[in-house]
Amino acid sequence: MRNGDRPRSGGAASGEPAHAALAELAKRQHGVVSIEQLLDRLGYSRSAVARAVADGRLHPVHRSVYAVGHTALSLHGRCLAAVLASGPGALLSHRSAAWLWGIARWSPIPVSVTSPGPRGPRAPVRLHRSRILTPEDCDTIDGIPVTAVPRVALDLAAELRPGQLLRLLERAEELRLFDLHRFEGLLSRAGGHRGSRRLRRALAIYRPAPFSRSGLERRFRELVLESGLPRPAMGYVEAGYELDVYWPEERFAVELDVYETHGSRQSFEDDRIRQEDLKLAGVEMIRVTGHRLDREPREVIQRVARLLDQRRPRGRPPSVVEL
Repeated sequence: MRNGDRPRSGGAASGEPAHAALAELAKRQHGVVSIEQLLDRLGYSRSAVARAVADGRLHPVHRSVYAVGHTALSLHGRCLAAVLASGPGALLSHRSAAWLWGIARWSPIPVSVTSPGPRGPRAPVRLHRSRILTPEDCDTIDGIPVTAVPRVALDLAAELRPGQLLRLLERAEELRLFDLHRFEGLLSRAGGHRGSRRLRRALAIYRPAPFSRSGLERRFRELVLESGLPRPAMGYVEAGYELDVYWPEERFAVELDVYETHGSRQSFEDDRIRQEDLKLAGVEMIRVTGHRLDREPREVIQRVARLLDQRRPRGRPPSVVEL
């Protein structure tokens, strides 16, 4: 054996120990290894790697990345192979990262990777470059380096429709992966990233409400009176329930919602029963959140006016909104 073929640290040519170490590493890494790991961690020489390829023990997946024993890689294996092929600091990203985190159900293929460096695999991997990656943007799931959830949302905000982005954030919240502080920190350093504006807009609903409950009631009442609509009753009791805003003649109510006061499962159930009881009593009720009132006050009042008109007897003139 030539010296150049002798594996370092008792590698491939020394027999079973190296094979066992390779099998163990491949098991932890979804069936794939990189050339750097073979050379530096397992002690293979380049000629020993070439022999393993010729013998069918290693199968090239990307430049310098191999599948061990077979090519029937799982989705996790294909994702990690793309990351390993993209060089130091590379992370699974975009749609592939959303799939790995479980906040989206689409396929991770073709694999998307974000890298801070120039090296990267060829198609079909989708390689993205980024100069603003920080440790806060990096995470690991099932042994696969991946962008953190806030960075996933920022990257995808540039390409998703608003409704899709909101559903992605909602899923992150359901999985307890949503941290507003981390999102805000990312936006503060995102610079001119194409997704910044869209993500900032989507996060508005998660920021603290602009009104307290009492402030929300005052603001809504002011808007109603400014619009020329009839003066409503505030805190009126009907069918055993106190209603935030109520027009008794039309039997129409508006419930003013602040998320913090409706955060438990029991309140969620109670709210549905309350709405059913009022419906059975002939009272129609809608809900208006503080965020919505702050974002689109004119549209809210216009909708209230239309709903009031629908509840009025025929022959009565419609409401005129003067906002």
